Amino acid sequence: MTAKKILLVEDEKAIRDMIGFALRRAGFEILEAENCRLARTVIVDAQPDLAIVDWMLPDQSGLEFTRQLKRDQVTSALPVIMLTARAEESDKVAGLEGGADDYLTKPFSPRELIARINAVLRRAGSTPSSDVIDVEGLRLDQAGHRVLVGERTVPLGPTEYRMLEFFMTHPERVYTREQLLDRVWGGNVYVEERTVDVHIRRLRKALEEFGYDRLVQTVRGAGYRFSSRAD
Repeated sequence: MTAKKILLVEDEKAIRDMIGFALRRAGFEILEAENCRLARTVIVDAQPDLAIVDWMLPDQSGLEFTRQLKRDQVTSALPVIMLTARAEESDKVAGLEGGADDYLTKPFSPRELIARINAVLRRAGSTPSSDVIDVEGLRLDQAGHRVLVGERTVPLGPTEYRMLEFFMTHPERVYTREQLLDRVWGGNVYVEERTVDVHIRRLRKALEEFGYDRLVQTVRGAGYRFSSRAD
């Protein structure tokens, strides 16, 4: 079984080291960020299964960062556990209402944190999900990493596959070139925005033979969307 990836957003290195050591011993893969800016990059690049976010961070409060994650369609399902020295009930309520899935007050034991992580992951994984996404007969098999129409395989390069996977898991919403670069290429990759247009053309060309190029729509002045509705 693949280890669950836990993103730890904490500016104090000693706390990161302590938590990281305990979680690695428990079998988790640990990703670290010392501020919210770095955390966003890690989320785009590594797609963690859960984030542990400290309330007090140098560039932004963990509470506001969590609210932003929950408002964004791409990251809204990412479970978040907030860490804080604030013990007042009102603070706990604010954290939970801000979108946190759980709340842990410092000081805490690593065993308690691990128990909370496992509980949140169980809740997050309780909704049945399919590895196959089907849109009008265009099937994306995430487990097999391929795209099918009937028994025929749609020939896609790795970038076109990632782009189609993103589109099919986030339909009916317009994404700018910049957003697609972040989601498909990753936050640490620096390429021109026009590169998106090139791969959109390649994706459409691959889908055209099967009659599905119409699903990848251009929204003038805004970007691109994946939709089964008429453009």
